[in-house]
Formats: sequence, C-alpha cells, structure tokens
Amino acid sequence: MGIADSREQGIVEWRQQLEKGEVSARELTEHHLARIQAVDPTVHAYLEVTAERARADADRIDARRAAGEALPPLAGIPLAIKDNLCTKGVTTTCSSRMLEHFVPPYESTVTDRLWQAGAVLLGKTNLDEFAMGSSTETSAFGPSRNPWNPDRVPGGSSGGSAAAVAAGECIAALGSDTGGSIRQPASFCGVVGLKPTYGRVSRYGLVAFASSLDQVGPFTTSVADAAELLQVIAGADPRDATCLQAPVPDYVAALDKPVAGLRVGMVRECFEAEGLDPQVKAAVLAAAAQLEALGCELVDVSCPRFNDGIATYYVIAPSEASANLARYDGVKYGYRAPDATSLAEMTARSRAEGFGDEVQRRILIGTYALSAGYVDAYYKKAQQVRTLIRRDFDRAFEAVDVLLTPTSPTTAFGFGAHSDDPLAMYLADLLTIPANMAGLPAINVPCGFDLEGLPIGLQLITGVLEEPRLLQVAHQYELAAQVMLARPVAPLVP
Repeated sequence: MGIADSREQGIVEWRQQLEKGEVSARELTEHHLARIQAVDPTVHAYLEVTAERARADADRIDARRAAGEALPPLAGIPLAIKDNLCTKGVTTTCSSRMLEHFVPPYESTVTDRLWQAGAVLLGKTNLDEFAMGSSTETSAFGPSRNPWNPDRVPGGSSGGSAAAVAAGECIAALGSDTGGSIRQPASFCGVVGLKPTYGRVSRYGLVAFASSLDQVGPFTTSVADAAELLQVIAGADPRDATCLQAPVPDYVAALDKPVAGLRVGMVRECFEAEGLDPQVKAAVLAAAAQLEALGCELVDVSCPRFNDGIATYYVIAPSEASANLARYDGVKYGYRAPDATSLAEMTARSRAEGFGDEVQRRILIGTYALSAGYVDAYYKKAQQVRTLIRRDFDRAFEAVDVLLTPTSPTTAFGFGAHSDDPLAMYLADLLTIPANMAGLPAINVPCGFDLEGLPIGLQLITGVLEEPRLLQVAHQYELAAQVMLARPVAPLVP
C-alpha cells in the first residue's frame, strides 16, 4: 500500500493494519527511511540512521506475522532514540566529541523493552551535548532544525527526537528530560511530550547528566501513542536503584474516562511569569476554557516557589553533572588527547578538547558549588529550596487534581538568539523545571499557534504516579480541541 503520511494514524491503527496484513513492517520501515532521506538534510534530526538494522527488525516482525504468531504491542513500529540512551552495538555519542566513537557493549533498559515489544530502530537522534541546552545548538555535530520553520530551533535538549516526530521521520521517539528537555522541544515542534514520575521509568543505560532529575519519556503525535509507549517502558528495574517498585497500571484504559468534575489548577505564578508571550498566554487560557467546557472546574492556585525552580536547578543540576562527568578522563573510554606527557596533562586536555563550551561551563559551576566553603551556601541551600517547591505542589494538589501552565514562555526562537546570553537561554525552561525538582509527571500537548504559524504548548502536571489522570486529561483535551488538524503535511522546503 502507499503510505502518504504516517502521522495520520496512531500506533493502535498501525498495529491493526500490520496484524491484518494490510501493510507490512518492511513497508512501514521503508516509508520512514525514505522520509528521512528526503527531509533530514534540512532537519538534521538524526545523528545515525540504522537502515540495515531497521530492515532486519521489520523483516523479523513480518516473518512472525506470516507464521501466525501473536504480535507484541509495538510490532513493526519505527522509532527513533535520543543519542544519550545506550544501544548495544550502535554508536552512542551524547552529541559530544568526548563519545564520538563510543559503541556501548550493553542495552539500556528502556530500549531493550522497546525491542522486546517489537519496535523497529530507525536511528539515534541529535541533542544538546550531554543533554545540556534548550535549543540543540550545543551539539558537537551541528544543530537540528524545527520542521515548522527551519530557521527556528526545535528546542532542547531532545530537539532531534521532537523534530523527527514532527517531520514524520518516525512514528514516535524517546527523549530524556532533566529540566524540560522533553516538554519544551515538544512545545516548539507541536508534538506530545511526556515526562513520567521520577523513578517510574528506568534510567539504566541513560548517560547521566543530573541523576536526581533525569527521566526518560516519549515523543508522539498523540496522547494515546504516549500512553502506548509508557505502557511498555514503565516498571521496576533491579539495575536501577532509583526505579520505583510500584505496579504499572493500564495507562491506555484511563484515556477514555470523562474529565467532568475534575479540578484544574491555574498556577498563578506561571501566567504572571516574566517574558511570557501574550500569544502563548492567550492560547493556554483558551485551552483551559476548553477543559472547563468539558466539565472541569478551573481553580486559581499559587505555588510561591515555582519561579525559584530555575535558580535552584542551575545549582543542583551542574553540581550533579560535575560529579557524573568526572568519569571522562581519557583513561578508560571516550576521547583521549594525543601526545600527552603526563596523566594530569592527558586528563586536562581530554576534557578541554572533548567537551564543548556549555558542558565546560556547567562543570565549572557545579564544581564551584560543591567546593569546600561553598557547598552549604549553594548546594545545600538549593536542596532546601527544592523541598519547599515540592511542598508547594503538595499543597496545590490538596485543592486540585491537575495543574495547568504554559510549557514554554515563547514559541521557537531563531538560531543564535541567545548565543551571547546563556542566562536568557536558561529561562526557556522556566516553566518546566519545577516538575523535575519535585519528581512529578508532566506532559506537553499542542494547544495552538502564534501569528507566524509556530506551535504553542500546554503543560499539565499531576501528583506522583498519577500518569493515568495526566494522560486522561490530556487525551480528552486533545480530542475536544483538535488543534493539530491545522498541521501542514507538505514536504519541508530546504
């Protein structure tokens, strides 16, 4: 069959067609490989396309169907993986010269679960170096571009995964979220991006940035597809001590429950945030009105420490990064500076030459914050504020069922817009960071467009392990609003 645009269907519909033999896994894979070849020279979502691996994965699924076997839940579904998740035998670079030639000898838990569920690996996607950035501009291998406007960034750090889904270069993708790195690029690229509860999804095989904040989650074109992927990747993992032991509920079954009677908290501080674009604010308020029309009660709530999240994050995250990245010393693996005459010189030069400017900046910030004489003033104080942020959320959830905010203060900005002002770039995560600080699940859902046709994202946040309610509200809003019917489907113009 001819596949005009794979974004027009969800995972369930593709699975049904594959089971009936109306389309083969090989045909679906070839369609996406052709799409990558056609548009990725412009988008640069992928760092590596694993075409032969993808064809082999697809052929195995077709052989199982031909043999009459029951197919697993993601059978034949072509996916992309952010290049900070280890894939056995496939290069994992973190978009850094430091790991440019690193081929992991093991598989991350989440990707292993995808392959066990029958998914097809199309390739590894671009990101800000070691996931440190909000635009994918810090990648050592060049930036990705926003499919809605190639002159705009796709967001970051998971910009490659978001752009790949938005451009139809895969059906879905995985990313990681430390301070908004799934939700913010999902907002910029007009796709769904889900950050689960901290510990709901294993971090084993995710190259560490900030271990108490990092979380793996999906990018999809619909909330239902996000539920399908979460169903596969969630759950306990003995190889990750921070992974929760709680049983995994049926996320898909929760989608169709009505939302009438739920209380939706409008976080006052978010709608008063400095730099909030009036078009973004209007679109998010319109989305809130849509939920109200579905029977939800809108409640004004205050989280006084919400806007303190960004200052807290930029002490805690760099501190943890400085500890995690200390392993890259040129000795065991990764880039090694040539012709060094001593161990100290080799280590210093390997890090100076292997890490980019933003990574070095964060390592220096973190090392300073953890140094003797400053750890109490900075790192310990930041952890105390983190506790206060969590308590604000706890109080808010005593009054409401779900919180509603914009995902990003603006739509996608142009390349180089913040290149001379790192602090301005950091503010792109102002509204997403607090959920990471509290370990809460949060999701981006497209809710409109600005006057330039760029997507605007709505963020929903729920309590710990309340992903079923989060997906329920997001799905019911998505069905009612039908925002993405306006999505252009024409091929990208270079």
